[in-house]
Amino acid sequence: MIAAIIDVLNSMLLAINDFTHNYGLSIIVLTILVRLIMWPLMSKQLASAKAMQEIQPELKKIQEKYKHDTEKLNQATMELWQKHKINPAAGCLPLLIQLPILFAMFRMLQSPPTIDPQQYFLLGIDMRVALQTTVEGATVWQQHPGYWILVLLSGATTFLQQKLTMTDPSQKMMMAVMPLMLLYFSLRFPAGLVLYWVVNNLLSLAQHLLIHRQPAKGAVQEQ
Repeated sequence: MIAAIIDVLNSMLLAINDFTHNYGLSIIVLTILVRLIMWPLMSKQLASAKAMQEIQPELKKIQEKYKHDTEKLNQATMELWQKHKINPAAGCLPLLIQLPILFAMFRMLQSPPTIDPQQYFLLGIDMRVALQTTVEGATVWQQHPGYWILVLLSGATTFLQQKLTMTDPSQKMMMAVMPLMLLYFSLRFPAGLVLYWVVNNLLSLAQHLLIHRQPAKGAVQEQ
């Protein structure tokens, strides 16, 4: 299944590149197209996360009230979800559907397609090359500032996305760990893959802000 998705995405990328003649720009366009295709699923996932976030004050009160009675805590939590018409699993299915596509994009961009070598560059950055590479057993760091900017953006946009979408205070540790992990991996990923991650994060942030401008179904209304 993943191989088939990779083939489709690779064909789309090459078709886009026939028009742009720029691999980096082609990645941006493909990322936007994939995001548009997944927009309804992402919107449903984000709306579910928003509703869960908005009932956190009530949920905390329940957790404090029944902290010594797990059975009553579970029952009260279920009643709260029913009251606000929230299905905690509603955000899981869209995510599961998206994962194969996201993984296929990741796999495809790890091994750039064969095109005119001059087309791999965007703003002076070779999309095939990572910030940190190994040449004859020695570590080589790219001098072009664009590589560093991409890596820093990957960490910063991941942090912002997690900060905005976090619904459980216990996830604060993950909010710190994930951006650091992305920074570390981005040092070794091809610049094209890092570019994809940055653009995808920016689109996620834009969609999140758009969803949060609208009242969530089942949201807690201020009295």
